[in-house]
Amino acid sequence: MELDLLLVLLLVLTGLGAGMVDAIAGGGGMITLPVLMATGMSPVEALATNKLQGSFGSFAASLYFVRRKMVKLAEMKLLIACTFVGAVAGTVLVQMLDTSLLATVMPILLVIVALYFMFSRSISDEDSERRISEGVFAFTFAAAIGFYDGFFGPGTGTFFALAFVAMAGYNLKKATANTKVLNFTSNIAALIFFAIGGNIIWLAGFIMAAGQLVGGQLGARLVMSKGTRLVRPLVVVVTLAVSAKLFWQQYQDGSFQQLFATLTHMVAGV
Repeated sequence: MELDLLLVLLLVLTGLGAGMVDAIAGGGGMITLPVLMATGMSPVEALATNKLQGSFGSFAASLYFVRRKMVKLAEMKLLIACTFVGAVAGTVLVQMLDTSLLATVMPILLVIVALYFMFSRSISDEDSERRISEGVFAFTFAAAIGFYDGFFGPGTGTFFALAFVAMAGYNLKKATANTKVLNFTSNIAALIFFAIGGNIIWLAGFIMAAGQLVGGQLGARLVMSKGTRLVRPLVVVVTLAVSAKLFWQQYQDGSFQQLFATLTHMVAGV
């Protein structure tokens, strides 16, 4: 793959913008994947390279939050382990199964998540009541969302943040900080198996990673300084944008028409 100066600049700037968005609200892949595809990569190469560059952004944001004591890694060992195992399982399984059904359902779930972030009163800069223990959270939500990230991916950061807010009682700033650590974990797990498969375009990934390192730090700083005022609306906007993109892809593929026809047939049969 040949990279001229203009393409290098495009990759760096794309990584920078995606790193900022990812650190604040997730959804940076919606920015990076089309750019990687436009360079002539195959879909698998684009997905694999996206995991490489995305890992740098999530690492930069995680490091920033850890240094400012928003995240205590010693208390997250079980969460990290369950997320890693879940992501590995998802990455392995996706190579054997058809993801079309999940791709059809996910945009609907993301719209529901966006509505929750838009209207829920429990989302604020203050912690709320924890609904489940840390262990239960790790073996259910952390493992399941890690699996989802390895298996499919879009909206992973949003799902982590929602789980921390709704089930662990975290305020949105704290939820975002912990989300970045687990997002980095699932990225690394998927990256390892993409590397084993030989699908990563390393040069392009490392060039984009340079922008991600800066963007991840800048986004994390904004989370710390602006808190819910910035994170909440951006999560809603990014989530709805990802949903719209997935809806459009499925509409072009004809998946929604098939799903609607199936549901209509079922209703008629009742």
